[in-house]
Amino acid sequence: MGKSFALVIILISFLLLLVLQNLEVVNAVGCTGSFYNENSTYVQNRDDIFSTLPDKVIANGGFYNASLGNSPNRVYALVLCQRGYEQQDCFNCVLSATRGIKKDCPTRMNSYTWDKDVEDNVSCLVRSSIHSTFGNLELEPAVQYPSPDGIDPSKNMTLFEQEWDGMVNRTVEAATGAETSSVLKYHGAIEAEFTEFENVYMLMQCTPDITSQDCNRCLRECVTLFKNQFWGRRGGEVNRPSCFFRWDFYTFHGAFGNVTRLPSPPAQEKGSSATDKKGRSTRSWVTIAIFVVLTFINVFVSIGLIKFFARRRKSNNGINVDSEEHSESDGQHMLRFNLGMILTATNNFSSENKLGQGGFGTVHKGILPNGQEIAVKRLTKGSGQGDTEFKNEVSLLTRLQHRNLVKLLGFCSEGDEEILVYELVHNSSLDHFIFDEERRSLLSWELRFRIIEGIARGLLYLHEDSQLKIIHRDLKASNILLDAEMNPKVADFGTARLFEAEETRAETRRIAGTRHGRDGLKESLRLDTIIIPLPKAPAMSGSQSQSEDGTMSMSNDSTELSCR
Repeated sequence: MGKSFALVIILISFLLLLVLQNLEVVNAVGCTGSFYNENSTYVQNRDDIFSTLPDKVIANGGFYNASLGNSPNRVYALVLCQRGYEQQDCFNCVLSATRGIKKDCPTRMNSYTWDKDVEDNVSCLVRSSIHSTFGNLELEPAVQYPSPDGIDPSKNMTLFEQEWDGMVNRTVEAATGAETSSVLKYHGAIEAEFTEFENVYMLMQCTPDITSQDCNRCLRECVTLFKNQFWGRRGGEVNRPSCFFRWDFYTFHGAFGNVTRLPSPPAQEKGSSATDKKGRSTRSWVTIAIFVVLTFINVFVSIGLIKFFARRRKSNNGINVDSEEHSESDGQHMLRFNLGMILTATNNFSSENKLGQGGFGTVHKGILPNGQEIAVKRLTKGSGQGDTEFKNEVSLLTRLQHRNLVKLLGFCSEGDEEILVYELVHNSSLDHFIFDEERRSLLSWELRFRIIEGIARGLLYLHEDSQLKIIHRDLKASNILLDAEMNPKVADFGTARLFEAEETRAETRRIAGTRHGRDGLKESLRLDTIIIPLPKAPAMSGSQSQSEDGTMSMSNDSTELSCR
């Protein structure tokens, strides 16, 4: 069984290598952001401003930005034509780009495309978004168009790459060193002769609203993306919202009519025929060596996977694993993070990554080495209450799994640091929407009821359906997080209390949570059903009542939501 499993893993690994060699990620238009209805005010504003762009960009010398409508349906648009354009070509290009966005991004609030006119005489950019991006470097999403054909493998690719990199540097310098007074600055077009290729063409352009340094960074990241994913192709294009990069073996976009052709390298750099043969022979041996090394790597990876799965089977029987922490309450396991990894992920808890702060401490955004985004709760040092809440939240969330509860990925406890690592919930908390006039309008009645229903499902799971019986004791709008699809997730279990299976009421001498209408109440499951109108009532009406100390209190007209 073990040998068969190893052979399967090795076979899969080789297949993955073959797939990765031919990996392509090709998109037509960059679409991001929230969704909207096709008949909404936002899409009407977008279509209206799009209809003005072809004329406006010509009237403003090739670059134009504007906005239309009132928040939250305000649309921001930016349009740019390639330097040296003819007016009719620019008009046709922008018209084609706006039609492409309407077709390919019909229900997304942020979109962009670098397009061309029918005759390929000019390229242009059209960008729309729900927030103003003017003056900001926008790198995502990247749109890629690699050539389907590869370069002849008999060519000296080492020499080609050296000459290609030199051409990249010259084109970047030409684009970023343009006249600062020109509305169409940041434009570089170069034609060059390589040792084994007669003509190579390269075009780069940035939007003129960003700095020269940002333009340089944008173009370099386009080049890096192409080399990482599509090196060896006969040309290609990488677009970003703030810049454009394309190269090929033929002219395109009418960009090279007045370009001075760069000569090939000096004769002594070309090398003799014998040298070329030697180089190709060396490359053949290098290819064989790489293949052998990859084979050994696959074997070692396979052995590692076999050991990994064997250790996992042991861990399921109650045996601890180095990277996991044992839960004393029910034998389950969870990931224990190294403090060094947390510091790297959060950039040493930098202020730029700070998401919020409360009585327990601070929350920072982080990115793990595998690219996963996380939210890191760092408890206040030296707080006895913080220690208790830390152990309580780890103990509870280890055993809770529900789509409407925030997911705890792991924890870190080193020295005086006590840290909880959660999934990152992108849309912040409910109070950021219901108490903000601009964001509140994004909550349709259907969405509000869906949020309320999700909160109720999470509470029902805590009260009745989980292995434990738990009351949250601090349910409020700031403890309801919303994911990218606006699904609610109940968070912050530091003050939660565990009940026995048949217990529905208990006494406590410790005050927990936020004071809002809970005076004189015994702790019971009904505590959460009384608290639920706090997020529910604002979610329905958008109103917030406060006591003298600034904390929320229940509205008199709120409706109780029962989960029993």
